[in-house]
Amino acid sequence: MAPRQKKFRVLVTGGGTGGHIYPLIAVVAELQTLAAQHLVDMEIRYFGAYGTFKKFLEENNVRVSRITSSKIRRYFSPLNIIDAPKFVWSLLQALWKIYFYMPEVVFSKGGPGSLPVVVAARFYRIPVVIHESDAIPGINNRLAARFATTIATSFSEASKYFPAGSVIFTGNPVRKYLLSDTTTQERAKGFFGFDTKSPLILILGGSQGATQINDLVLDTLGELLGFTQVLHQTGLKNFEEVLAELQVITKDIPENLRTRYRAMSYFEKDLRLALRAADLVISRAGAGSIFEIAAFNKPSLIIPLPESPNKHQEANAIEYQNAGATIIMESENLLPHLFVENIKDLLESPLKLEKMSRAAGNFYQTEAASNLAQVILRYKR
Repeated sequence: MAPRQKKFRVLVTGGGTGGHIYPLIAVVAELQTLAAQHLVDMEIRYFGAYGTFKKFLEENNVRVSRITSSKIRRYFSPLNIIDAPKFVWSLLQALWKIYFYMPEVVFSKGGPGSLPVVVAARFYRIPVVIHESDAIPGINNRLAARFATTIATSFSEASKYFPAGSVIFTGNPVRKYLLSDTTTQERAKGFFGFDTKSPLILILGGSQGATQINDLVLDTLGELLGFTQVLHQTGLKNFEEVLAELQVITKDIPENLRTRYRAMSYFEKDLRLALRAADLVISRAGAGSIFEIAAFNKPSLIIPLPESPNKHQEANAIEYQNAGATIIMESENLLPHLFVENIKDLLESPLKLEKMSRAAGNFYQTEAASNLAQVILRYKR
């Protein structure tokens, strides 16, 4: 009888937002595929903050255990008095749970709740692989880098913030699910009830939405619908407010143009169809959004969130614009007439759109998730 194979235990952790969880699951899916191909008996668990994603993680065969989340601030705040003991408690939780699980490797996507797991792992001399999504790393990953065996980055610009010998450039993992649909652009437009022959802009504000972008779209809707169709993700918390405003705004818009607009609260399974349908995407500059847009080879207008920590969205957008894939529109200078003019100019410039589309495709790293999974698998003993 062949000896029983030792189970390969992997521990993953992150910050509990979509920007952490979705790339993490992309890597988990590749790990599961590679493990099956190489007949590796593998178990994956998640320790950390999971926000609203516990069920999503479990649906992807990841057992979940909560670690108390605490925010690390570089500035004085009374909240530090609360978060300091919370961090100590979360570290004790991580030490206790890791002791009984004892993985062979830890993969961290950063964010609140991940740092205690990384520190505890290194206490037990467990190898740690971290991945930084943004062009300017967050404080959790900057601290975690001191304990990491390997540091992977999405943007080449981020490499300079980490020890040179430990850094690899992988790009940002994108879920294979998003790319698995081969629906044509025309059919995707038809799915949402749009004219298949007319241009379509897709507005993405993330699950929480972007109030400034929502207001800008509503303020200019009458002009926009004169030359394009609009598919608008408002964000879950803003959806009802947008619908209420629409009832007032659309009174002044001809009935034949009203059908050229559709508001959605949040794209989940339909995000792949929305990206497939779009001729131009307007979005914030979160790493997840940028790489999903790039994965679909879509030209874009990027509006960085001005108050993002470390101005990381601005840095993300600059690197993406330098690649030729987007045009940045600064929030501080964003006026309705400039917003409309930029969109119209692009939609009337097919050669420029094509050039941006190719640049987006070149920016996307198709093997990001696979390469990270292979790095993690190297630690199987």
